[in-house]
Amino acid sequence: MTQEHGAISGQAAGAPCAGTLRIEGEMTIYRAAELAAQLLASLGSDGCLRLDLAEVSEVDSAGLQLLVATQQAAMARGGHVHLVAASPAVGDMLALLELAPHFGPTALPMTQDTPA
Repeated sequence: MTQEHGAISGQAAGAPCAGTLRIEGEMTIYRAAELAAQLLASLGSDGCLRLDLAEVSEVDSAGLQLLVATQQAAMARGGHVHLVAASPAVGDMLALLELAPHFGPTALPMTQDTPA
């Protein structure tokens, strides 16, 4: 049985925060090594990273740990990780653990009551 875990696309390693790194599929332990390398390589020299996680289907504690570790690495460089889009799976996890404010307003899941 073959499982498709997702895709990564986006800016070149070390590029300024002009581009956005898009992650699709799972952010789970099964992809932790792959995602960790891509996330850290995508941090700009100023520590700026824009993430589009709108197509993330599943996130577990390893995926959450990657987000927090990337945020810490960005802050150490004087920057910040900005979520430009978050799937319900990502938004719900960040909201549940009260981490959404650390990643910007788009980290919160969209609801019917949330204005677009």
